[in-house]
Amino acid sequence: MPPAYQAVCLLVLSNIFMTFAWYAHLRDLKHRAWWWAALFSWGIALFEYLLQVPANRIGSQQLSVAQLKIVQEVITLLVFVPFSVLYLGQPLRRDFLYAGLCLVGAVYFVFRGRASG
Repeated sequence: MPPAYQAVCLLVLSNIFMTFAWYAHLRDLKHRAWWWAALFSWGIALFEYLLQVPANRIGSQQLSVAQLKIVQEVITLLVFVPFSVLYLGQPLRRDFLYAGLCLVGAVYFVFRGRASG
């Protein structure tokens, strides 16, 4: 599997952990002290970093840092929207679509030189 695809797979997994670390406490630990939620989140975030750091190292073999960042942001939105709707019970909003369209533009601009070069 090419390094860019390996990086994307690891970034998807990393973002799943990141999203849970950042937001799951809003549903599951909202009645606990903030410091308890922070400790819980840090525990989850460890797994995020154990996937994210190698993802960026592997991905940097074929992608620029800017390309890695835009890919990560797209993955973040693709993970966050279903999480917020299904796990947190937030309504699906048209703004998610608009944000996604902005990211499509970002992907275009950050990768357009790569296609011709």
